[in-house]
Amino acid sequence: MEKVIILGSGCAGYTAAVYTSRANLNPLLLTGIEVNGQLGMTTEVENYPGFPSGIMGPKLMGMMKEQAERFGTKIIYERAKEVNFQTHPFVIRTDDREFTAETVIICTGASPRKLGIPGELEYSGATGGSGVTYCATCDGAFYKNVEVIVVGGGDTAMEEALFLTRYASKVYIVHRRDSLRASKIMQERALKNPKIEFLWNSALTEVVGSDQKMVTGVRMINLVTKEKSERPIAGVFVAIGHVPNTQLFEGQIQLDENGYVVTDHRQRTTVEGVYAAGDAQDHIYRQAVTAAGTGCAAAIEAERYLAALESNS
Repeated sequence: MEKVIILGSGCAGYTAAVYTSRANLNPLLLTGIEVNGQLGMTTEVENYPGFPSGIMGPKLMGMMKEQAERFGTKIIYERAKEVNFQTHPFVIRTDDREFTAETVIICTGASPRKLGIPGELEYSGATGGSGVTYCATCDGAFYKNVEVIVVGGGDTAMEEALFLTRYASKVYIVHRRDSLRASKIMQERALKNPKIEFLWNSALTEVVGSDQKMVTGVRMINLVTKEKSERPIAGVFVAIGHVPNTQLFEGQIQLDENGYVVTDHRQRTTVEGVYAAGDAQDHIYRQAVTAAGTGCAAAIEAERYLAALESNS
């Protein structure tokens, strides 16, 4: 039986591993499908503290992994397929193994919703391309004095567009309808900004780029007139929401209406001994540094829980 099992290998997971392994808890970390999380599919990271010249996402995650292993974290490249939190010790099953644990830290993250159009994956950081991204806060500074497109009509899309006006020469917002889902105040801010232009009743049909895998433009369609067009563009920011990777925990712990794990301010879930950190429970900030912070907090809480178990036994 393991003292701690960590599900997920992003910033939250590796940070939880560093803290629990330094506490001599010998954690077991199951990486899941997306090894190194979303940051492992990002190019240059400039907003993580301690790297004034920036660092490539995969390199940063490799350093976190190395640090966790240095202190004794056992890493298994499998994903949990089934969990049982109704009994203690908790049970976690992969494709061909079963584990039991006294505590579990959920760090399974969230995945951005995709457009599902040609060129989207090819020109994203996930495949070594550049120009398609899902986080303006992370990547906006790379698009100075160029024209970019934001896809979406909710608060997140408006926030992304407004943020991008600090860098881009022009920001187009592409929305499938002629009205926005965003809150009134966010709509007003975006509509009043002189650097933002709305392309209503429209959808992207393809992202196009160069042989160097850099975005050079997009193909679009007006959903009302059916008119097709092509627009030169340097960056495509997809802001149509995220999907937390938490389907595994339905019926085991409380999830909110959007599927995010419900935690208190100490990263505790509704099951004692089960904690959650990172984007699996954070739908507000979704930053590497905040994920690391909650991973730290979850690890400290797990350590305290195990100490209490030991003292009561």
